[in-house]
Amino acid sequence: MKTQNNTPRIVGLAGFSGSGKTTLICTLLPMIKARGLSVSTLKHAHHNFDVDQPGKDSHRHREMGAHEVLITSKTRWALMHENRDQAEPTLAELLKHLSPVDIVLVEGFKSENFPKIFLHRAAFRATVQPNDLRAFQGLVAIATDTPKAIDPTITLPILDLNDPEALIGYILALK
Repeated sequence: MKTQNNTPRIVGLAGFSGSGKTTLICTLLPMIKARGLSVSTLKHAHHNFDVDQPGKDSHRHREMGAHEVLITSKTRWALMHENRDQAEPTLAELLKHLSPVDIVLVEGFKSENFPKIFLHRAAFRATVQPNDLRAFQGLVAIATDTPKAIDPTITLPILDLNDPEALIGYILALK
């Protein structure tokens, strides 16, 4: 299901905090894999985060100035890269670090222009108005549990947030 030039299909899930982006990704992952497709995820964090724990050797390596630390075992490996004085990498730069797959689901990167589905749950936000979407570049659809909550002047396709099979179908149909 890779695109014509053998690159993965990149699709973002965007929305406000509490809209269920991570929950939806965790629902879609096994369903996409069940279709025989390979899938990776890429998540942007808006705050400092640490996958390492103080006191561990790899943490000490980073604290002492290592530019990159690669940890490996028989079950997995992880590469940590310190940006230090460098600018935060773009989505395109980060995608180069992923192994080849059919689909990459991206959470975050709202201001980068690539296909994104905006998620809306009425329990967390009553309505969606055009101004709510201005910060999100590349929107191709809105997935919601309450279609009536979407301002009628918004012309994006409206998808059923509670129908993950239909969402996967939409994702696979994107060019």
